[in-house]
Amino acid sequence: MAKYQNLLVAIDPNQDDQPALRRAVYLVQRNGGRITAFLSIYDFSYEMTTLLSPDERMSMRQGVISQRSAWIKEQCRYYLEAGVPIEIKVVWHNRPFEAIIQEVISGKYDLLLKMAHQHDRLESVIFTPTDWHLLRKCPCPVWMVKDQPWPQNGTALVAVNLSSEEPYHDPLNIKLVKESLELAEHVDHTSLHLVGAYPVTPINIAIELPDFDPSIYNDAIRGQHLLAMKALRQKFGMKEECTHVEKGLPEEVIPDVAEHLNAGVVVLGTLGRTGISAAFIGNTAEHVIDHLKCDLLAIKPDGFQSPVELDDDDEHDDE
Repeated sequence: MAKYQNLLVAIDPNQDDQPALRRAVYLVQRNGGRITAFLSIYDFSYEMTTLLSPDERMSMRQGVISQRSAWIKEQCRYYLEAGVPIEIKVVWHNRPFEAIIQEVISGKYDLLLKMAHQHDRLESVIFTPTDWHLLRKCPCPVWMVKDQPWPQNGTALVAVNLSSEEPYHDPLNIKLVKESLELAEHVDHTSLHLVGAYPVTPINIAIELPDFDPSIYNDAIRGQHLLAMKALRQKFGMKEECTHVEKGLPEEVIPDVAEHLNAGVVVLGTLGRTGISAAFIGNTAEHVIDHLKCDLLAIKPDGFQSPVELDDDDEHDDE
């Protein structure tokens, strides 16, 4: 957890209450580190004012940036007075997710925190919201914060993939557990649990193959997942009662176990799919997030490269 020292908080411009900032302060007060409160703003009407000179438009932009900076400073006033190190940064950029990821890359941040908004399932397919862009493309871990306090005696729940169909799952599982153990140790000694979901028997197979025994199939699949979970927990010296292998879809199993355990955060890996496969199939993180009543921490595998690049022309103003 010592590496989560440089935190970026994406400020929500539409409300005075900032759950992501509260969570960042909570982490810094327990682990040390510093926070940057970041906001990307843009008003198309300023770009359409042809009667104004470029200098006048620049001056108007800076006026808006200064106003929003003062507003964020007021949101942070209590924390600043308490000695929490918070830097405020506001930029003019017409694509918020790009501005945030560019800041993550240029500032070499360890963790991005953002308030999680509920999204309509259809909307998340047709109109890809900023949250989904960040989950797919942000190179550092993304902490999606729900508007609720950290539960007393809560747990951190790590969702692992035990199917071993792809070679990247095993190292990603290890990375998730390792980082979560560090997190749990430093945040009020939160206990850590692991959860894995295994699929139910496909109905069409049972119908098409008369000799097929669904119970034998289910037992075999469950056995494979239990063995994989045992190997994973033993690698980290975890107790068996802290692991959960359940039948069903991840987006159903993970939120159910999280609620049962009163989890403060669910940690899972996201592979950063883009394009058609992401839009219509989606990542587990994206299916899970709207069903969770707690925070979600999404971590990329080692070697992940963000498709977002820094701007070459430095055309975006900031303060």
